[in-house]
Amino acid sequence: MASEAVTPRADRRLHRARQATLLSLATGVWASVLLPAVGLTREPDPGRVALGAAGILAFMIAQTAVLYAAVTPWLDPRWRRRAQLSLAGTAALSVPLVGPVAAGAWPTWAWLGAALIGMAPLLLRLRAAVAMTAGVLLVTVAVAVWTGGSIARHLAVTGGIGVAVAAVNGFQVWFWDLLVEARQGQAAQARLAAAEERLRFARDVHDLLGHSLTVIALKAELAARLAPVDPERAGREAAEVQRLAASALTEVRETVHGYRAVDLDEQLTSVAGVLRSCGVRCTVLPPPADLPPTVAAELAAVLREAGTNVLRHSRADWCRIRIDREDDVARMTVTNDGADDRGPDAHSHGLRGLTDRLAAAGGELRVRREGAVFTLEATVPVPA
Repeated sequence: MASEAVTPRADRRLHRARQATLLSLATGVWASVLLPAVGLTREPDPGRVALGAAGILAFMIAQTAVLYAAVTPWLDPRWRRRAQLSLAGTAALSVPLVGPVAAGAWPTWAWLGAALIGMAPLLLRLRAAVAMTAGVLLVTVAVAVWTGGSIARHLAVTGGIGVAVAAVNGFQVWFWDLLVEARQGQAAQARLAAAEERLRFARDVHDLLGHSLTVIALKAELAARLAPVDPERAGREAAEVQRLAASALTEVRETVHGYRAVDLDEQLTSVAGVLRSCGVRCTVLPPPADLPPTVAAELAAVLREAGTNVLRHSRADWCRIRIDREDDVARMTVTNDGADDRGPDAHSHGLRGLTDRLAAAGGELRVRREGAVFTLEATVPVPA
């Protein structure tokens, strides 16, 4: 079962897929469990009816727990084992409770056996599931002999129906695991993209400062050695150290500015690509062609933070990015449908930093939440 680092509760699409899978599994398995109730209607002994009903009810409760555990990756493994053990216990208990019900008239326990075989893909791997199936079939034969029923009829119900249900359940569980793994891969891709960008920036800074700091260190060491014997030359070396340090500082600032001032079109393509790779339907309206580079750089910085917020703080199914120019104001609107109580608001660190940055440029950042729709709107003045 896929059970690593995924929380469908925080992913609405995966949450809906989980609900659909659980409902489908429950419908198929419970249908085979409800058929033993026919045996209750054919049993003349009220005592056996009561015991049989208790056995069937206990089996259904344990079965429901196993179904829930099968499509709940975040569940503690201890609870999953307890659910499986409870099913094994109630299955064993059902033999004396349900087996004699409608003896010879209806293969009551054989239907429970079919349900057990149908649950095998949710519990065990292939070899263990085959062994479990063989064991259930042996128990079915024993119950048929004990109750005087038809062995062929019991085997047809338990084996035929059980294997069919197991095949359907196995496919659904495989498909669910595939969905979970796909979402894990998308999340890993987003984390990898962010990590690669951090490494790129770190590499740029390292390459930039490595040479400058090495030269500064050597010059400073030389100045220290010359100070006692040649103060004049030591002073020149110290001045050179000061010049190199100022030059390195300027280069770092230019690098950081270049890192922040990402091309707007490039940033739109990047953000849209990452969102789509993570399953978010992303619509982008192209920006006006006459945006000044300084304005485009500010909007690109906002877009980068907005895209990060959609990935980290929302459960969005769709995202819409629009950039317009109205006379002397450029406006960017980023809207998504994944807002929740844990999402970003006007007080989050990233948005606060963008607010300060836009304020310095004469712009403004506004956010609003309407139900599940979160909207970020940035405005930047366009120089005349």
